Amino acid sequence: MGETTLVPAESGIDADGGAPQTVGSVLKDLIRHPIRFLVWRWNWKSAVMSSLFRALIFLFANLSAGWPAASKAMSTELVLRLITSGFYGAITEAFAAARPVWAAMGAVMVLMPCVNHSLEFVVHWMRGTPNLFASIASSVVFTAISTAFNLYAMQRGVLTVGKGSRSLWDDLCRVVPLFFGFVIAGPRLIARRLSREGSEA
Repeated sequence: MGETTLVPAESGIDADGGAPQTVGSVLKDLIRHPIRFLVWRWNWKSAVMSSLFRALIFLFANLSAGWPAASKAMSTELVLRLITSGFYGAITEAFAAARPVWAAMGAVMVLMPCVNHSLEFVVHWMRGTPNLFASIASSVVFTAISTAFNLYAMQRGVLTVGKGSRSLWDDLCRVVPLFFGFVIAGPRLIARRLSREGSEA
């Protein structure tokens, strides 16, 4: 039985509920209607999850500089992410129903780090985070993995907000099996293409 892909409500879909948009049309929507797509669809689930994980990343990356410096870096990241990650989650959710899937994945993997870590670097530099480059590097790696997984999950109706969305607890109950599916998605796609090429040879 094939895996069912759910289209999240209010993300990457035409206003009349029509076919999924292209990556280009989603980008245009984000630029033309930032209030609609980024403010009204602010993803509080992303804000909660991202701020907790990233605060811990900055805490451990700066422990060598002493607890006061590490706790300052953690609190800075916690506040920054509580404010901004909801917007980043809204951007990712906007691309969740965009097609083709590989183009949507490529768009968020390029767009999110550029927007995400430029501001993060400036804020932590101004706050005097000691192990700044190690902290940002760790955060970049986390962004690459979490953004790809979030898009994968949102394409299946998980970690979305708004009409038709589940509670955060329901989403968390589905995260573990979804993560295993995410991990094997790449190898499975390669195997399918190799099998198709072999049958056509």
